[in-house]
Amino acid sequence: MMKKRKLKRYRRKGPNNRVGMILVSAVLLMVFAASMVKIISLKQTQKVYDEKKEYYSTLVEDEVKRSEELVEFEKYTQTDAYIEEVAKQRFGLVKDGEIIFVAEEK
Repeated sequence: MMKKRKLKRYRRKGPNNRVGMILVSAVLLMVFAASMVKIISLKQTQKVYDEKKEYYSTLVEDEVKRSEELVEFEKYTQTDAYIEEVAKQRFGLVKDGEIIFVAEEK
């Protein structure tokens, strides 16, 4: 008689156990789906950040080149050749013995 009662108890737990397993599986599937959505969103965000990183890297490279050019220009401005060039262009000065040819305008 005791065995029959135990069997009935186990039989009663059987369907409840299946419902519990189904609920746990459903919760796990929902967690999995939510994590997949988040992963996809993070990958899209990562693509945007990679594009921004590439853009700013090119800007930095351009500015480094520009700064190198400015350093070279600064060195050039300290030379006599630059001073002569500016004197000729801005002030119309010439060296002794130079001949200036001026084109007539029509």
